[in-house]
Amino acid sequence: MIDSRIADRLQSAFKTAGQVTVMTGAGISAESGIPTFRGPEGYWTVGSQSYHPQEMATFSMFSREPLEVWQWYCYRRSVCISAEPNPGHLALVEMEQVLGDRFTLITQNVDGLHLRAGNSEQRTFQIHGNINYMRCSVDCSSDLYPIPTFIPERPVSKVYDLQLLEKLVCPKCGQRTRPHVLWFDESYDEQFFRFNSSLQVAQQTDLLIIVGTSGATNLPNHVVSVVLSNGGLVVDLNIESNLFSDLAEQNQGIALRGPSGEMLPELLNLLPR
Repeated sequence: MIDSRIADRLQSAFKTAGQVTVMTGAGISAESGIPTFRGPEGYWTVGSQSYHPQEMATFSMFSREPLEVWQWYCYRRSVCISAEPNPGHLALVEMEQVLGDRFTLITQNVDGLHLRAGNSEQRTFQIHGNINYMRCSVDCSSDLYPIPTFIPERPVSKVYDLQLLEKLVCPKCGQRTRPHVLWFDESYDEQFFRFNSSLQVAQQTDLLIIVGTSGATNLPNHVVSVVLSNGGLVVDLNIESNLFSDLAEQNQGIALRGPSGEMLPELLNLLPR
């Protein structure tokens, strides 16, 4: 439960903030049963060799072993599809409804749960992509296509139809498609991953709420740095201490401990109506 003095600060911050930004990571989806990306479930075995997520989630690996990469992402996608939005996701939907254009959601999660819960595409920046979509691997266009319905939605096994690659093709040019995700050997951009938009929102943010992420990727660190440099209030909500909670506390911010499914509804109750 949030301490009464901190609750008063948060209530005041909600009332005076022109722009409220929420930035989420794997922690919020872990409470829906989606394993964190770097956990043991992320590994994939090809023949006798086990690959780390940092090896599988690369354009280099996709270029060498496209079928294996697609199979891994189909398996991961099946896990995401079987999950449901939790109370933390639903609290952010209501927060957007109350704040309207004062609200932006920046998420590192590719599971699409925020959109399934009801957050709008307009105000949700999916900075690492969305595992439910694919695009042309040779960038003949920037169009995104839903993963076809023939792809299995349940994790029965990690073995999929060997004709998978013949079906996963760009409808415009016929070349192979790729999952719409940001890989480790790629860089953020505006076109696919809202890089510039995220930094522009950070410049305007008076209150930044960080949920379930620890600062392991580049753009979220930039966002926090920009908000702090402009004197914004940073609130870190996580089950354990991390880089962002330390930065928050060092800059007169707030660090809250607990599961997001419990803490976000509490934060929502502090929002003036």
